[in-house]
Amino acid sequence: MTTLADVREVVEKLWPPERAEAWDAVGLIAGEPEAPVERILLAVDAVLETSQEALQVGADLLMVHHPLLLRGVSSVAADTPKGRIVTDLIRGRVGLLAAHTNADIVERGTSAELAARIGLEHSEPIVPNTASPTLGLGRVGLLPKEQSLGSLARSLAQRLPATATGIRVAGEYDRPIQRVAICGGAGDSLLEHPQVLRADAYITADLRHHPASEARDRHRMGAGPALIDLSHWASEWLWLPAAARELHESLPDVEVIVSELRTDPWDFSVPK
Repeated sequence: MTTLADVREVVEKLWPPERAEAWDAVGLIAGEPEAPVERILLAVDAVLETSQEALQVGADLLMVHHPLLLRGVSSVAADTPKGRIVTDLIRGRVGLLAAHTNADIVERGTSAELAARIGLEHSEPIVPNTASPTLGLGRVGLLPKEQSLGSLARSLAQRLPATATGIRVAGEYDRPIQRVAICGGAGDSLLEHPQVLRADAYITADLRHHPASEARDRHRMGAGPALIDLSHWASEWLWLPAAARELHESLPDVEVIVSELRTDPWDFSVPK
């Protein structure tokens, strides 16, 4: 019988918690270590929809990328969203576990999976890990052949799950692109990193107005990349199938299901 403790041990081998950022809150959030685990549901977010999905599919564990309790809370009462999630999972005997920045930096992490989807070659971390240069935050590499910024954005649209906000681009549609920097999830903290500045395009998510505006001006002055802004959820969802394969390889007796639910927070957009 595979227990939650067994799963946690495998997760910590695949995505060591000591490699997580100091501010992060990875690991087991809820659940009894000795509880049996026969089915795992993987999702980017622990939200009301995915917690209910875990109950509906009979999962013993909901494993997510984003920690539910990343920011401090003073209550998990059931009349709050986080409290409702925790309450429902505990009542349903479903554990909750998160692998976040410790899953970002590995060789098959969030940015690496996004890089693989567009065929990036000779990729390396933007910010190498001090313990191992093959690990680290983000990825930078070369497309197999030069293509236009517009065609690169369109290829991403075909490979990513659809969202209400789609893909936003700053730069000339026909601009030739070959060297690409990638950071799955929120990545405007790397806009001025030398590896990003040397790229022809930077693919990330959650670009805020002022950092993006300054980066756009820098690009127009010939000193920085074009920008491709994705949905945070969509950019990291691509990691889930890879994570499922790795978990199943280590836990062959456990069924691993990838949630197809869209947990991007925006439901629709309104054209002018």
